[in-house]
Amino acid sequence: MDKKATILKLIQEQGILPLFFHQDEEVSVNILRALYAAGVKTIEYTNRGEAALKNFVKLREVCDKELGGMYLGVGTIKDAKAAQAFADAGADYIISPGLVEEVVEVSEKNGLLWVPGCMTPSEVIRAENLGAKVIKLFPGNILGPAFLSSIKVLFPNLLFMPTGGVELTKESIGGWFKAGVCAVGMGSQLVSKDVMDGKKYAELTESTKQAIEIVNASR
Repeated sequence: MDKKATILKLIQEQGILPLFFHQDEEVSVNILRALYAAGVKTIEYTNRGEAALKNFVKLREVCDKELGGMYLGVGTIKDAKAAQAFADAGADYIISPGLVEEVVEVSEKNGLLWVPGCMTPSEVIRAENLGAKVIKLFPGNILGPAFLSSIKVLFPNLLFMPTGGVELTKESIGGWFKAGVCAVGMGSQLVSKDVMDGKKYAELTESTKQAIEIVNASR
């Protein structure tokens, strides 16, 4: 199985994609370890601060040394330059908040899975025609499960993952899975500012296990 197929399968099996950024390298590494301890094998590190690339290089190093089977995605990639920089830093796949065609080109050139953010049927169609396999519905809290239920029949060959506002509750996660998602992206509702700034790593491991249990019960 090639890397793209492996990651696609992993995201579906995991059912949850934790995403976070913290400017502190050590905190970022410890968040990664806490998620791994909960059974997570792939995460999205978001490109949301000046330290993102430097921190990502460190995360890559930690994965390769001690976190076997962990795949690192990078998110919030809005142009080709950033896409190439993170590809060079060892990103396993690339996620964008929108449909950025120059990012698609860089990802394809580097043999990486790319996941575009889409909010309208027109964007989903464009993404599918460009070869997308999984669509990030963003922002999920604005679109809601009813949106996916309405359009999913039009896209039988695509996988959907909402990001933004997915809450750590049976109602929220269950509603999305009922609508037909393959996974849910979870940022601040899981890896909260409180958890990161308070270095509550054991708490994060427990809440991540809880999220995975809710996902498995919702399928």
